[in-house]
Amino acid sequence: MKNLLITGGAGFIGSNFVHHVLGKYPDYRVVVYDKLTYAGNLDNLRDVADDPRYTFVQGDIRDAEQVDQVMRGHGIDTIVNFAADTHVDRSLMEPGSFIMTDVFGTYVLLETARKYGVERYHQVSTDEVYGEVREGSSLETDALCTRSPYSASKAGGDLMVNAYFVSFGVPATITRGSNNIGPYQYPEKVVPLFITNAIDDKPLPIYGDGRQMRDYQYVMDHCEGIDVVLHNGVPGEVYNLGTGSEMYNMEMARMLLDILNKPHSLIEHVTDRPGHDRRYSIDCDKVGKLGWHSRYDFREALEETVQWYVENEWWWRKIKSGEHYTEYYRCQYEERERLASC
Repeated sequence: MKNLLITGGAGFIGSNFVHHVLGKYPDYRVVVYDKLTYAGNLDNLRDVADDPRYTFVQGDIRDAEQVDQVMRGHGIDTIVNFAADTHVDRSLMEPGSFIMTDVFGTYVLLETARKYGVERYHQVSTDEVYGEVREGSSLETDALCTRSPYSASKAGGDLMVNAYFVSFGVPATITRGSNNIGPYQYPEKVVPLFITNAIDDKPLPIYGDGRQMRDYQYVMDHCEGIDVVLHNGVPGEVYNLGTGSEMYNMEMARMLLDILNKPHSLIEHVTDRPGHDRRYSIDCDKVGKLGWHSRYDFREALEETVQWYVENEWWWRKIKSGEHYTEYYRCQYEERERLASC
């Protein structure tokens, strides 16, 4: 592996993975292919913009002709697919775009991987494909039981990857990660939303009773896990990536406020979203056998994340003041806040 195509590489996890790869592998070349939707941001990559091993191409993974041109033009031998519509709340508003990107776009990439005989195709997926887990933890062999258009579209992509491995021998692996936190996460997601609202003494809108349980992992832990599976994982296999430690969203919010020395009174309960999964939990023993374990516990991950947003207001303030974000926030939360106060 020398020439990596990293789709969705201007997004949150993808851009952190680009930093990881360029920092660790001096002889690797990286081509970032990203549509630059609202969540794709070249500011995420400005630290590597002058690196001769880095190239950026703006494009859509659904565009088979352009994907083909990039593969040929850059001699790509490895594809790592981060490109996806990812936010559950947005999938409830616009499910069609999730199907087109997460399923059809994955198909386009797999067809290209098949055509050019890549050394490895890696699909970055999510623990949400397992659905709500009331007890125990999800194994990689468990049935997929999706409950939102987002998780259904990601499961569709995963199944397509497996089909191309079985039917055509595409050397593919999949990782299913738990919730990520860290630098460059678009502030519609719960942790950066809460951090940036708290900095400005604005309410933290928490769904329902706040007792949804999540496994939050630091994004650089996740990137290291993807790296391990990319290089050492068995083609055709799926690997869960997470910390194995869970907490209530309410507990997360309180810890975040304590780190910022903000009052718990900023927490505001709003109407829950439809079909909100109460708990996710994944078993990560399988990837442990490849030598990967998370390095950050939740407190450390949250402190690192809070510190980054405190020090990088230049990055998130222009996002949160933009029309795209403000319109989303109005549609998503203001009505919920009104109903909660009735």
